[in-house]
Order: sequence, then structure tokens, then C-alpha cells
Amino acid sequence: MIASVASDLLLGVDAGTSVVKAALFDRAGRELAVVRRRTPVETPQPGWSETDMNVVWEVTAAAIRSLLTEHRFASERIAGVGLTGNMVGAWLVDAQGHPVRKAILWNDGRTQPLIDRLIAAMPDFMTRIFHSSGSVMQQGCTLPLIRWLAENEPETLARAAHALCCKDWIAYKLTGCIQIDPTEASVMPGDARGCGYSDAMFALFGLDDYRPLFPRLAPSESVAGFVTAQAAEQTGLRPGVPVAVGAGDVPASAIGLGAVSPGVGCTLLGTNILNCLVAAEPVFEPVDVGLLFCMPGGRWLRAMVNVAGTTCLDWFIAQFCAVEQANVRTPAELFATLERLAGNSPIGANGALFLPYLSPLGITTPYFEPAARAEFFGLTDQHTRADLLRAVYEGVALSIRDGFAVMPQEAREIRLAGGGAKSAFWSQIIADCTGKSVLVPSGTEFGAKGAALLAGVGLGWWPSIQDAVQGTVTIVRRFEPNPEASAVYDRMYAVYQMLQRDLRPAWRAAAGRA
Repeated sequence: MIASVASDLLLGVDAGTSVVKAALFDRAGRELAVVRRRTPVETPQPGWSETDMNVVWEVTAAAIRSLLTEHRFASERIAGVGLTGNMVGAWLVDAQGHPVRKAILWNDGRTQPLIDRLIAAMPDFMTRIFHSSGSVMQQGCTLPLIRWLAENEPETLARAAHALCCKDWIAYKLTGCIQIDPTEASVMPGDARGCGYSDAMFALFGLDDYRPLFPRLAPSESVAGFVTAQAAEQTGLRPGVPVAVGAGDVPASAIGLGAVSPGVGCTLLGTNILNCLVAAEPVFEPVDVGLLFCMPGGRWLRAMVNVAGTTCLDWFIAQFCAVEQANVRTPAELFATLERLAGNSPIGANGALFLPYLSPLGITTPYFEPAARAEFFGLTDQHTRADLLRAVYEGVALSIRDGFAVMPQEAREIRLAGGGAKSAFWSQIIADCTGKSVLVPSGTEFGAKGAALLAGVGLGWWPSIQDAVQGTVTIVRRFEPNPEASAVYDRMYAVYQMLQRDLRPAWRAAAGRA
């Protein structure tokens, strides 16, 4: 069952919330080909978020098959498969491995009334969770969802044999084997120090009777099983190819970016912004803010979230850039045009400052405030559209600085990925705002790459995650902070912090929460 020496490629699969990515990597870590396929997300009630588990598998299998056929890679070249995907949620299967209902996703909000009730009964409820998991619990975490199902769909749980996460469902469909890795178990919520489940958390949610639903833990880089004949027929892979257990999408992306050594930061600048710092020990500061992920290789990842990232630029384009949109043929041309426009405004946007709290969810860093809203500040009749556009770029960069500022340890450098990393203009602003070197690695699918590297470690290609990263992550662009620009942004950041603090009562009053 061991792959032959002719097998020289790793397949990484990243099952996002709405898009599955399948990518091939060689021994040098080069991204050779990518296929992306959308998966449907359903909203059966306001605030709910579900997906059909069988459809997710069918889309994943089709993406793998397309990757091999469209790019003409022989299946014999695939030495192993690595998996990652959107984290936690509830992916329930029966004893025969069939879904008992549609998967409930991580961004589902149905458990909020339950959480409110538990907080009313136990005022320290959320703090107890944070002290165990190191993370502010989201409504779509696994344990609150299982408690909700126990109260609202007991017949569903009666039919369930296993509670999985997204990547573990795909691993089961590929191999017939069931397990969960520590990166998922510790944020269900679980035990961040022990990198696994927490009996105390099961008890806190009143779920002791449902503990048997949760599978055995297996290291992310270990082999989960081997591609079955049925899965081979569906995917085009060879039967017997080893499949690694994998890791959740945030730790896998950090690995793909090369952020595995303590003190290295990484920012995933997409629709949301995730600012992460690698630590040698679990970090529980600041209290009741941010997330903490266990990392394969004995590291931890402290993360701070801003829930509006490239969304801010997309909003500005939609509202104020109709002319530019009409006169370009491709997204690349549009963004180049916008950067030239923003470049007509000086560093600091002539005093215009943008607070990028554009999400209806408000902010989660440096504190949780669902009433927070975006603002342009400091405007006069002399300001131009170019000033406002530059202020958007700068405001998002200042929010990245904000994420790292509340970390108890300082980042030596920031590895940048996501849609925003494609922009040299934005990357330089981030370096200037944070005062840190900003490094952009080669490639586009860092979650899939991290999963592939885990598979490579499991196959013995590299002795450790650190060795895999050292041999495969290449920096293609580097941006150093300009001291003069950084001095301007230091002054702006002081104002940014004042606004963030002083506007909080106004935000709450506007939301009727004063």
C-alpha cells in the first residue's frame, strides 16, 4: 500500500466554507496546479448556516478528478493526500457513515439564545471556556451545537454515531476511517494546554452522555488511512494512496505560509482578517479576546480577528468606483487603477482616517463590541475620493496593527496571505503601519499547501513540520517599513485608538444598547 518511488507529488485539499480547493505540490513545495469548485451554503432560517455533506464530498471528489485530468497529471504521481477545511461545526454521521442531517457550519448563529441562557445561569460561563480553550467561543463551535441539537433535535442525535468536522468527513469518504485531530478538538471548545478534548467542557455543556460521539484523536501529520477502491473511482486517485489526518484551516494556512517558529506572525487578509502569532506555549492573554489554536509540531497560534478586511475595499469600489469598473476588463486592471488613484493621495490621506468596522457583527479585537460601526473621520471639503480610498487601505492596515498590538508577545515579522497580499501597494502600507517586515510567500493556496506538507511529514519526506517548511516555503516579495511613513502612521494610530475607545458609547446608543 505504500506509494512507489515514482510518486513525487502531494495533493492538498482545502474545503472552505463555500469553495473547495484542490492543489498539487512537488517536493520543493511549488504549487503546480489548482482547481476550485463552489459548494452551496444554505440558510434555512435567519442566522443559520448549513451545507449538504454528500454534496461537499461530491464537489471535493470532482475537484480532485478535474485537477488530475485538466492538468494532465498521472494519478501514479500522487504520493499522499493532505486535508484541511473549515473548522468545528457539526458534521454528524450514523454507524454506517451516512449523514444524519445537513452539516451545521462554524458561522451558524442558532445557539446564541442557548448561550445567553447558560450565561444567565453561570455568569462566568464564557470565562471558564476561555480559560480552558484560550478562545472566545463562537456560536458555531461543536459543543454548543451538540447541546442545541440535544434540546431541539434529539432524534438526530439518537441516530448519530460520530461527530466530525469538515476535513474529517472528507477523510472518512476517502479512507473509511474516522478520527479528529487536536487542532479541531481543542476549539470545540476543548483543552488548549493538552491539545485535545476537555471533560470539563463536556460537563459544562451538559454533554457527558454524548461524549462517545467524539472520535479518537490522531496527530495531524499521521496517516488516517488509505484511499479505498470506491473513493479511487470517484476521485481518479489510485487505491491505497495514504491520506494524512490533516489540520483545521487556520493552523494549516499558517504552516503553508511558513509560520511555525515562535515570534513569527502571519496575517490572512481576506474577507475577514486573521492576525496570528506563533508561540512556544499556550497564550491566554489578553483574557476573553481572540482565539488560540494548537499547532502540529508542538506550537500554538494566538489569533486576533477583524471581521471586515477586503470587504471594506469591495464596498468602496461598489459605491464610489463605477467609472473605473466600467473602463477595465479584468479585476487585475481594476485594482491597478484603484491603486494609482489612491497613490494620488499622500501618506496619511491628508488627515482622513477610516475605522474599518464595516461588518454588522462589529469588532472582536481589541475587544468584543457587536455595535461597532465604520466611520470616516477628519474630513473637510478639501478631501477627495483619492483621499477616502487611501484611507480605506490605511484603515485596514491599522486594524492589522491593532491585532498584533494586543498580543502579549511581539511579532518579528508578518507573513501575508489572502486577496490583499496580491497588492504590493497594500503590502507596503501594512509594513509601514505595523513597523514590521511583511513577507509574501510564493503560491496562492496556503491551506492546501499546509495540509500537503503535513502529509509529506507523515510519509517521511521530512522529519518534522519545521523541516518541511524550511525546505519548501519561498519568499517572493518582501516589504520593509519606511521610517518616515511609519512616523505618520504612529500618529494616526494614536487617533485610531482614541476613536475606538471614545466612540463605543455612541455605537451602543445608536444600537439601542446604551
